[in-house]
Amino acid sequence: MPLWRPRSGRHPGWPTPVGPLRVDAGVIELRPPRLRDGSAWSRIRTEDQAILERWEPSAEVDWRTRHATSVWPGLLSGLRAEARAGRMLPYVIELDGSFCGQLTIGNVTHGALRSAWIGYWVHSAVTGGGVATGALALGLDHSFSAVGMHRMEATVRAENAASRRVLAKTGFREEGLLRRYLHVDGDWRDHLLVGLTVEDIGGSVVSRLIREGRASWS
Repeated sequence: MPLWRPRSGRHPGWPTPVGPLRVDAGVIELRPPRLRDGSAWSRIRTEDQAILERWEPSAEVDWRTRHATSVWPGLLSGLRAEARAGRMLPYVIELDGSFCGQLTIGNVTHGALRSAWIGYWVHSAVTGGGVATGALALGLDHSFSAVGMHRMEATVRAENAASRRVLAKTGFREEGLLRRYLHVDGDWRDHLLVGLTVEDIGGSVVSRLIREGRASWS
């Protein structure tokens, strides 16, 4: 049984909250998504279409249609199914109690590999305040401790300077180039592969941010 599964509860496999952590923008916490998050998710994703769409995988359905509030229940059901199967930990990023993005730990593999990938997005209104960096640090520490991962990976386009800075602040190293890796923004795009192992973090990613003056426990 994966370590994050509660002994009881409505949704076996559903992740437990992580945090809270104070960054320049306010107090952030990772918590499981809820059905009532649909309106905030739809509003923010629609507002930020021009920012997000250029970095995210292509889809046959147009952006506004696939981010309508009515889509959220089905998406949430899929996240719950993956969590129950032990393959994913889906999180909402909250800032001062309000939905402001998502963080997902996926392709969770135990045994000799003990690895997963991690991805995130945050509302453009809160970028620059340490939200993405703090949320990623919380997710990494949880992955390495409670979930028992040895290695975490992420992919990012070389042109995405902001995301590359966030990944670097949390200790990820660039390990290679994945050529024509993913169909994004109308074409097959190269992505950088970045990685991090438990030996690299020196005990805790959050603790390093605190030592650097980027965050504090709330």
